[in-house]
Amino acid sequence: MFEIKEELNFVKEFDYKSINPLLEIGKKGIIDGVEYEIISMLIKKFHAIHYWREYTLKSKDDNYLYLSESEGHWILLEEIPERYDVSRRYKTLTYNEISYDLYENTHCRVDSAYGFFDDKVPDIEIKIIEYIKPPYMVSIEKFGNVETTYFGRHFTKNEVKKAFNNPKLPGRYGVGSVQPFLFNFHNGILVFCSIAILILVTQLIVNKNRVETEVLSRNFSFTEYNNKDFVSESFTLQGASAPLTISINSEVDNSWANAQVALVNEITNEEEYANQDIEYYHGYTDGESWSEGGRNEEFNICGVGEGKYHLVITPQKQPDDTLNDRITVKAVWKSPSLWNFFISILIMGIALVIIFFANKNFESRRWENSDFSPF
Repeated sequence: MFEIKEELNFVKEFDYKSINPLLEIGKKGIIDGVEYEIISMLIKKFHAIHYWREYTLKSKDDNYLYLSESEGHWILLEEIPERYDVSRRYKTLTYNEISYDLYENTHCRVDSAYGFFDDKVPDIEIKIIEYIKPPYMVSIEKFGNVETTYFGRHFTKNEVKKAFNNPKLPGRYGVGSVQPFLFNFHNGILVFCSIAILILVTQLIVNKNRVETEVLSRNFSFTEYNNKDFVSESFTLQGASAPLTISINSEVDNSWANAQVALVNEITNEEEYANQDIEYYHGYTDGESWSEGGRNEEFNICGVGEGKYHLVITPQKQPDDTLNDRITVKAVWKSPSLWNFFISILIMGIALVIIFFANKNFESRRWENSDFSPF
């Protein structure tokens, strides 16, 4: 192929070979519960470089279907009585109250023919107008004074194999004119919104009676408990899982202290451990005051479900710290938050964004060979 601007420039080389039938003439298959026989096939071409196969299928009671294949994409068509004015290139067409978009308005010729034909094979140019609403299409063919309208739908490769006893078929190339995207974006929005509402309502119902519960608040003397265990009284938690938030405070001064906390489930004997250092250092260097750390820390034991528990607290302090003798430990079973709900919303939102751009790219590829692309 060449393009002419001010000079002749080579653009692309095409190598096209004649194509043969993929499905044998006379082969029988079952479509929608009815047996059809392939009685003929036409190979058509347009723009001198694009070819596609059209099979004519006939049932025993003389009903006809037409199976079109191009680059591994299949469309099943049937003739409909509707007639449309195609003298102008209308951008849309309405069939069964559904609007279809103009995809193709061109001419083609029959390149070769196989099988048996009731009428003469057209030897003149055929005008083809196609309107699509994937996975459906309305196709209009006109040659001479004959005009025929067809309604078609995307027919998967697996459907072809199932109908015709697993024939060997080529793979797909590109995006078919009525090939549906893997996900319906608008339906996806509805599904994700329904899931989000369901999650929110479930959380509100399950946790409607839940309140924040303080299970321990105690001052520990390092004189009594340094490196020694303190076992709390038993406590019972009821309701959905929530984090156990542990706050510690100690008057450290250029020193450190530590609290190790073990949560013991008295029913299952399972234990969960966590520990936290408190460090506070300060000084005066090169004419400037500095400090780092703090005297208060907070940490969580996540996903604590209902049950009967007790805590084992083990306080520690820096061995040479003789000024600090206290550490305060407070444990609170938090009221449930909507954090999981918002995480779910975020994940579904990201999924929708990915689907949106994937769908946009898919549609752009569908329309790249059309003169009427909305892109």
